[in-house]
Amino acid sequence: MCGRYVSATSPDVIADYFGATIVSESFADSNYNVAPTASVPVIVEHDGNRSLTSQRWGLVPSWAKSIRIGAKMINARSETVAQKSAFRAAIKRRRCVIPADAFYEWTATVNPADGKPMKQPWCITRTDGELFAFAGIFEVWRDPELADDAPKLFSCAILTTGANTAMSKVHDRMPVMVAPHLWDAWIDRDDGDGESLLSLLEPIPDALISIHAVSTAVNNSRSSGAELMNPVAIDEAQTCSQGQLL
Repeated sequence: MCGRYVSATSPDVIADYFGATIVSESFADSNYNVAPTASVPVIVEHDGNRSLTSQRWGLVPSWAKSIRIGAKMINARSETVAQKSAFRAAIKRRRCVIPADAFYEWTATVNPADGKPMKQPWCITRTDGELFAFAGIFEVWRDPELADDAPKLFSCAILTTGANTAMSKVHDRMPVMVAPHLWDAWIDRDDGDGESLLSLLEPIPDALISIHAVSTAVNNSRSSGAELMNPVAIDEAQTCSQGQLL
């Protein structure tokens, strides 16, 4: 899965990278510890063009009675997304690309200082310094408690797949990545065969990702700042539940 990630690149740079037009009036500040329900930049198809907008991370299905369900809908398994009631409409015509500078995963370890269980966070970046392009889906929701003319909520989820060899050392899942030559096909709202498009998406090559340990400050969703991505040394006695990565 992907429970936290980094969204630090400015909207202007993101728009230039994806060849997109900015259509939102405002975006959240740079966030080095994006948590569920945060506002995040998203690439969608709008009037036939790639557009950069802002959405809430955590998909709220159109039939939901409360926005609270979105906090549990941050990821969707690519293998079953077309069958799940919360996601099957979105995968057909509401697909998006979610830019990210990096993402975090955790392994269960033992604290060498006191022998107690702990969660060790790891930061995953691209070796070429480029942005990740996560495959995403989005939904449009209107609060049933509000008037019909109340603003609609746009919310998104990140698709996940089985980990590649490098990633499997820390987790068995990872975000699905969309290669540049598939960006337009993936976000095309006129193409309702999202399930077939899924077969074209492959895990990012092992050589393109770099993984390093970071401070447990990341574990607190209120922590922020670029220093969260800084590598830290960990005791060689620590053994990760998914394997050894030292």
